[in-house]
Amino acid sequence: MFNWIQKFADWLVYHVFGIAQESHLGSSLNFFIYDTFKILILLFMITFIMGIINSYFPIDRIRNFLSRNKLYGLEYFLASTFGAITPFCSCSSVPLFIGFVKGGIPLGITFAFLVTSPLVNEVAIAMFIGMFGLKTTLIYVTSGILLGTISGFILGKLKLETLLSEWVRNILENAQTEEELQAEKKTFLQRLPEIIKEALGIVKNVFWYVVIGIAIGALMHGYIPTGFFEQYIHKKNPLAVPIAVILAIPMYSNAAGVLPIIQVLVQKGIPLGTAIAFMMGVIGLSLPEAMLLKKVMSIKLIAIFFTVVTVCIIISGYLFNLIL
Repeated sequence: MFNWIQKFADWLVYHVFGIAQESHLGSSLNFFIYDTFKILILLFMITFIMGIINSYFPIDRIRNFLSRNKLYGLEYFLASTFGAITPFCSCSSVPLFIGFVKGGIPLGITFAFLVTSPLVNEVAIAMFIGMFGLKTTLIYVTSGILLGTISGFILGKLKLETLLSEWVRNILENAQTEEELQAEKKTFLQRLPEIIKEALGIVKNVFWYVVIGIAIGALMHGYIPTGFFEQYIHKKNPLAVPIAVILAIPMYSNAAGVLPIIQVLVQKGIPLGTAIAFMMGVIGLSLPEAMLLKKVMSIKLIAIFFTVVTVCIIISGYLFNLIL
């Protein structure tokens, strides 16, 4: 879908700018240009889709279903499973967060979706099967869904709604109810300009967060060699899993970008559980993601979110090492 962006980035960096493809600068700049275009396009597309869903989809029914106490935590599992079957990544966090919260989905359930969505998707599953086999893939998918379920449950019980950013609270205060939308009885073509305007407004508001976040990730991508991590996360180090997760947080990549690195780490003797914990940290707890979330969460809420998910990933890493 985004091959044209990659070709444009290659052409601009390696031919127009004349920067060597093997250089750190060339790798970083190519990464920055490609991901900036891709993420901004994704942000608009997802926000646009969420706008349509908010206008037409019976979100109240989903809210009421997921919020029933008699589900005994099943609502978190369902949200996490839904995250696993949707092709969203951490860069989609802002529009998804707004769409879920605006639709009345409880915050903990929203977190369950956001944790699992970047970790488990069709790209990760396909590459995992090819690199590590079906058994490891099934264990990874299961652990990813459980990670989102448990993290969402914990965050939901902490009652963190007051820590949403003022920007999100203003959006929620100005949001129309489903009854008001039904009363207007607008056609899709009549609502379309409003949906596009709202989508563009969200992209405009988070633009610099996206650019700064990707710039940080590009520097990490181009200038930190794989060998840098091997000296810290070898199998004889009992603290290798938490160190791997902490080292992963400043980085930024998706499953397709980080899985080849994980394969190399495993081939060089890094325990698979430690390597997977590192991958989960890169995908689900990146510093650029924190930059994006800053628009919708307070710093305190981001810190709580990252802490809970970090602890869950570390536990998962140790369990992976025991099982595999």
